[in-house]
Amino acid sequence: MKKIASLLLFLFATFNLSGQDYNQKDSIPIISFADKIIIEASIDTKSESFNTTQTNESDFNLLTNNEYRLSLSLEYQFLGFSYEFSPKFLPGNNDDELKGKSSFTDYRFRFFLKKWTQEIGYSRVQGFYIENTSDFVEDWIEGQDSYVQFPDIKVTRWEGATSYVLNNKFSLRNVLYNTEWQLKSAGSLIPTLRYRYNYISVKIDSTKIFENSYEIRVSPDYYFSFVIDKNWFVTPFLSPSFGIRFAKEEIEGENIAEHNTYYPLGLSGGLQLGYSSTRYIFGANINFDSNWYDEDAQSVINNDKTFAKIYFGYRFDAPKFVKNSFDWINNKVGL
Repeated sequence: MKKIASLLLFLFATFNLSGQDYNQKDSIPIISFADKIIIEASIDTKSESFNTTQTNESDFNLLTNNEYRLSLSLEYQFLGFSYEFSPKFLPGNNDDELKGKSSFTDYRFRFFLKKWTQEIGYSRVQGFYIENTSDFVEDWIEGQDSYVQFPDIKVTRWEGATSYVLNNKFSLRNVLYNTEWQLKSAGSLIPTLRYRYNYISVKIDSTKIFENSYEIRVSPDYYFSFVIDKNWFVTPFLSPSFGIRFAKEEIEGENIAEHNTYYPLGLSGGLQLGYSSTRYIFGANINFDSNWYDEDAQSVINNDKTFAKIYFGYRFDAPKFVKNSFDWINNKVGL
């Protein structure tokens, strides 16, 4: 909660919350900014983690040494792109001596087709440490002794999500991508199909273990935006999910592979406070994300996160050659 409070205080101390001029009619529920380029920067506290709970044994909590992530995004018309990483100049990302080195990169493309949103992402994480080292190392002192580290654990992920907004009066793009401006309160059920390929590589001494997994989930997401004085909005959301996961685990140099099928469940949600005008956008989120599945009769794999995010963005007119190029594609494809 200390991180969340710090991010929120930073947000409101940075901006002078002056009103923006607009000439839109009250009867228009959603304003599109498809003709504007939107650039955005955000910082969040989300970290990669893996937690194993076993009967009659201590939990095993793996975490990366990345307390803060920086994301840069660009949106225009039907296309969006974002790049996220963990720079060392942010506090909490450079405690390598005690927690070891961690690296993180994430690339995402988005395509907007009327009420449909398609997202494709690639991410890579390396370097973990045991958050609860004191459960395994006797006389371990926090802040003085090094955590147990696994610098050679690598996670590579390809994933995608296909979403459809059922209510025409609700704008998912206003909440997530800032390519629209919602002027009236509304909500919507948003059926979403999520799919993911995970590749995990673990090297301990001379032993190398690989896991390949494929996962498909169905998520009946629900969002509701409460519009406050047009410029401000508050949006709570909830996203339960269920699916199936096929995993294959093998050890390098051996011809034996272990195949397993799991049925993961998840529940995520959060609350977003945002400000939108014809030019400037900014806001803050508080989110939670919980996922779990039974690995066997005595072990449960879970991944619980609570994290915060602040974002700042600006809308401006696209250069003529960019506008003409996208208009040509729109005319040919009919987006």
